[in-house]
Amino acid sequence: MIGHRFSRALLTGLVLLPMAAARAGEGVCVVDDAGREVCLDAPARRIVALSPGVTELLYASGAGERVVGAVSFSDYPAEAARLPRVGSYDRLDLEALLALEPDLVVAWAGGNPREQIDRLPGFGLPVFFSDVNDFVGIASSLERFGALAGSEAVANEAARTLRQQVAALRARYADAAPVPVFYQVWEQPLMTVNGEHWISQALSLCGGENLFAAEAPLVPRLGVEAVLARDPEAIITGGMGEPDSSWLEAWRDYSEMTAVRRDNLFFIDPDLVQRATPRLLEGTRALCAQLETVRDRR
Repeated sequence: MIGHRFSRALLTGLVLLPMAAARAGEGVCVVDDAGREVCLDAPARRIVALSPGVTELLYASGAGERVVGAVSFSDYPAEAARLPRVGSYDRLDLEALLALEPDLVVAWAGGNPREQIDRLPGFGLPVFFSDVNDFVGIASSLERFGALAGSEAVANEAARTLRQQVAALRARYADAAPVPVFYQVWEQPLMTVNGEHWISQALSLCGGENLFAAEAPLVPRLGVEAVLARDPEAIITGGMGEPDSSWLEAWRDYSEMTAVRRDNLFFIDPDLVQRATPRLLEGTRALCAQLETVRDRR
């Protein structure tokens, strides 16, 4: 199930639209990631989150105490694991969702079944579509969720801190020597990410060059021969969601590859990179440290 969650989570194309918020008394309006204006008469007090990433973003924005339900695998922070479940991100339990009497539903535009989401307004439920693909989108989502939940102070500070820390990383590695990288997200079939994915953008922040950035699918399928032909200097993988180096060990059969000759085979905790949430910053720092090791081994 962990592998299934991870592979499906990587298959979404994510486009951020700008924030627009306006207050009238206690009411609030924001623009969601589908370009729709979502208005509430008062800040939400009962929120249902329809993806693990959305759940994590809501807690990071200070709205955690207002989240009353979530889908399976919503496991961060720890208290999110105790929330009532409303099905999985790809098949909702609408009866369980409605029983929670939410005043806001935050949907995952790239993953939730649209035919089920489209039924929710008929029950009088406001729906915010979330679709985040980079640090800019993470910060903006924090601010908009804070506005919707009335937790602006926490949300705005979290967004400000995130932007500052990303800027610091960008400045630190602005002149770093580039490192050609193959990032593996799955083994059978062999899969990676293209340049539009947030993992690739995190690598770029550290001076990494995604060798398959120009591929058309967000998550391209490859043959081993394609990786060998591009001869990465480093191979990084998150495995199947647990500390497991078996995918990396398989590459040792190709001793002529630069990454193998220099022992530049790295594992990254997938929980730190597989969701576009503030924890991506921690994952990016880990990626940067790995690429510094690559440079030191030249």
